[in-house]
Amino acid sequence: MSDKTVRHGSLQFYPRVRARKMLPRVNWDFISREGTGLMGVIGYKVGMKSAYVRDNTPNSLTKGQRIIIPVTVIECPFMRIFSVRFYKNKKVIGEVLNSNLDKELKRKVKLPKEIKKKIEDIKANSYDNIKIIAYSEVKKTGVKKSPDLAEIGLAGSLDEKLEFVKNHMAKEISVKDIFKSEVVDIRGVTKGKGTQGTVKRFGLTLKAHKSEKGVRSLGSGGPWHPSRVDFTQPRMGQMGDFSRVVYNNKIVKIGSINEKNINPEGGFKHFGVVKNDYIIIRGSIQGPAKRQLLITSPLRGTKKQIKKTYEFIELR
Repeated sequence: MSDKTVRHGSLQFYPRVRARKMLPRVNWDFISREGTGLMGVIGYKVGMKSAYVRDNTPNSLTKGQRIIIPVTVIECPFMRIFSVRFYKNKKVIGEVLNSNLDKELKRKVKLPKEIKKKIEDIKANSYDNIKIIAYSEVKKTGVKKSPDLAEIGLAGSLDEKLEFVKNHMAKEISVKDIFKSEVVDIRGVTKGKGTQGTVKRFGLTLKAHKSEKGVRSLGSGGPWHPSRVDFTQPRMGQMGDFSRVVYNNKIVKIGSINEKNINPEGGFKHFGVVKNDYIIIRGSIQGPAKRQLLITSPLRGTKKQIKKTYEFIELR
């Protein structure tokens, strides 16, 4: 292997297999957020654009100037509560289904014929945590009709969580009620690229053009004895379609399409027209257009990202 390029591909991510589901699960016990309410929201990737912003970051070299930054637009339709889960010692002891579910949802998801259990039936001292199963009203977008469901944690004390659930059982939840101008983690599945060789998958350097048995194949695989192939050796296999997290993405703007229309003429490429609330994130995130994403409060926010402040002007 040449000194000019070093193989990439972290050994942290093994095995490199396709994701089992599009919305990864989250350990909400390690995520915290000020105030009360949901700690995450379901969104759909629209695509990347360039944005005119005014940089208001303290001590920035471009403070007060108009600059252009790369951004990603994510459409976030309203969410509703599907069910409420009560936990004791990190185990589900009871689940209450929402009685105000959409009729169209009943066609897409298998539901019991009769909803018997109510929140009041759960004893007050029998649980130590509350989470919800939320679903997105994706039918209001141009993406698809089947809703996405995900478990989302709640911030606040136990009484505040219970009060939030009771107040929002029949209400729509907007992304503007959850996040402000802060940093977020984005969980989702990357673009799938199928079976790829070691050069593309792990960044191996091409061998000399006169090499026997292939230029793009692996060279020395290590010692002959003991005879084995270690998992650390780069091999051909699945590339992409992996669950990944992009940490500490700065929110440039949260808005509604009714307040500020960001749609270009003819809509966004490979997506169409944004019809609901949206988030504009600085930089790029994983996945193709229309990929469902789980946007959460940061696991460990960094001061460098948190202090950045941008005044959104327009998309280019």
